[in-house]
Amino acid sequence: MPRLPGNLKPKDAANPYADYTVAQMYEFLSSYELTRDIGSQYEYSNFGGGLLGHVLALRAGQDYESLVRSRITGPLGMKDTGIALSPAMKARLAAGYDGQLNRAANWDLPTLAGAGALRSTANDLLTFLAANLGYTKTPLAPAMSAMLSVRKPTGNASVEVALAWHIFPSAGDDGIVVWHNGGTGGYRSFIGYNPKTRVGVVALSNTSTPAGVDDIGVHLLRPQSPLLNAAAFRPPKERKEIAVDPKLFDKYAGRYQLAPNFILTITREGDHLFAQATGQPKFELFAEGEKEYFLKVVDAQISFEVEGAGAATQLVLHQMGRDMPAKRIE
Repeated sequence: MPRLPGNLKPKDAANPYADYTVAQMYEFLSSYELTRDIGSQYEYSNFGGGLLGHVLALRAGQDYESLVRSRITGPLGMKDTGIALSPAMKARLAAGYDGQLNRAANWDLPTLAGAGALRSTANDLLTFLAANLGYTKTPLAPAMSAMLSVRKPTGNASVEVALAWHIFPSAGDDGIVVWHNGGTGGYRSFIGYNPKTRVGVVALSNTSTPAGVDDIGVHLLRPQSPLLNAAAFRPPKERKEIAVDPKLFDKYAGRYQLAPNFILTITREGDHLFAQATGQPKFELFAEGEKEYFLKVVDAQISFEVEGAGAATQLVLHQMGRDMPAKRIE
């Protein structure tokens, strides 16, 4: 499955999953063709996680939250983990902020709940880790152990993937690190543990930065792993939108290839310009120059290269400190 369904077109980019329906999910599945054999290549898929949660809930005859509560959070006593928050939980909910420290809206994931709808606390997540590490006895122990029994390469020699976990292989005799991270509007999170040392770590942040809190979590599990330089957490440059002639957009509309299976499609809709990456929703581009544009939903910019008075021949995606050129293919 792709990272996101191609028909995810949120009305509100600040809450991108809120209006995605089950009917839309089924519509996407009915026409989607796999691009390769199942299991032949690693790809992280929020859509796959959400779809799995939906299918498991259907099979159990329950909604996703009730299923998680009955099978996992209930038996483990994780009373502060759920989707629908009680008044007391709402009162304790940390407000989320974006990378520029502006208040961010909480996300709602009614259809793809398995992709990240659960909210929790550090104490509850430590309870979950204690069960994985064997500090508490639970009937979930065999399932937790089985999640690590199948491991596949990711294309990055330093990371493997298991069932819903990523794994840093053992470096010398220090043991593996089992981990996962995540992020929704205004939040970043990391959870991980070392089965050999029986140490578990939870790192939560109510600021959504590209770097997140992964380095903190990994450093606590593997002290030799360095913390990131403070520059990685600096707020992105403030960008100012300017007015440009929408006729320019006709030069930029087209498909640009960033990688063999990753295409950026640029489209004009009236006086607005949009970009859509393979398997991702479409987002509007805002001008800060005649050839320079930026996105508001993430810290990313696109510049177009034009020869003479013709159409753009290439674009460059600027993101995470990288400049990634993409040739126009049509």
